[in-house]
Amino acid sequence: MPPQPNAAKVWMTTWLVPAVLPLLLLIAWDLAVRATGTMLVPSPKEVGLMLWDFAFGGIYDDAFSETLGIHWLKSMSRVYGAFGLAALLGIPLGLVIGKNAAVRRFVDPTLQMLRPVPVTAWLPLSMIFFGVGPNAAIFLVFLGAFFPIVINTTFGVKSVEPRLFEAAAMLGCQGASMFRQVVLPAAMPSIFNGLRLGHGIAWFLIVVGEMTGVPEGLGAAIMDGRMLSRTDVVIAGMVVIGFTGFVTDRLLVALNNRLLKWSPQHNV
Repeated sequence: MPPQPNAAKVWMTTWLVPAVLPLLLLIAWDLAVRATGTMLVPSPKEVGLMLWDFAFGGIYDDAFSETLGIHWLKSMSRVYGAFGLAALLGIPLGLVIGKNAAVRRFVDPTLQMLRPVPVTAWLPLSMIFFGVGPNAAIFLVFLGAFFPIVINTTFGVKSVEPRLFEAAAMLGCQGASMFRQVVLPAAMPSIFNGLRLGHGIAWFLIVVGEMTGVPEGLGAAIMDGRMLSRTDVVIAGMVVIGFTGFVTDRLLVALNNRLLKWSPQHNV
C-alpha cells in the first residue's frame, strides 16, 4: 500500500506555497509606493479600501460605491455567453477539420489567414456590424476564444496515434463508434488546452470591448476610472478580473482532471 501524503504537507503545497509570490509582490508594491512617494499609484491598502467600497459602499459613497455586483454580473454574462458559443462551434468544427482531410483543405487556409489578425483590429468593424454596445463586446470575446479552441481541437485530432485506430478496428470499432470512443477521448487534452487559452483571452477582450460605450461591466468601470484619474478603481477592476479568471480557470482544470484521469496529462 503506498504511503499516504502528510496532511500538513498537502496543505502547504496546495495553499501556502502558491500564496508566497502574491504576498511578496504586494509587499514590493507597498514599499515601492512608499519609497517614491507617488500619488499616481495607490498603495495596496488604498486598493483594498476601494474594493470594499466597490462591493459594499460606506467609504467613499460615490458613483462606484456598491456597483461591483452589477458590473461583475454583466461582464460574466458576456464572457461566458460568448465563450460558450465559441466552444459550441469551435470544438465540433475542430473535430471535423482534424478528421476530414477534404474539409481541412477547404477550411484551414482561411482559418490560418484570419487567425493572425489581432482581435482588437476587428473593433471598428464590430461597432459597425453590431453598433456601440454590449453586442460588439460579445462578438470580440467570441472571436478571441474561437480560434484557440478550434486550432487546439484540430491539433488534438490530427495527433491521435494511428495505432489506436488499428487496435480499435481489430476490436470491431468503426464509423461513428470509432470517432466517439477513440478520436474524441484522445483529443480531449488538446481540447481542454484550447478551452483554457480561449478562456484567458475572453477575459482580456471583454475589457477592450466594454471600453467602447458600454455603460455597465468591469471594462466600463475601468474606463471610467481612467477618465477620472481614479487609479484605485482601475486596479480594483483588474483585481476582480484576475481573481474571477483564476477561479474559473481552476474549475476548468478540475473538470479536465476529472474527465481525463486515464491520461498522463490529466493532472495540470
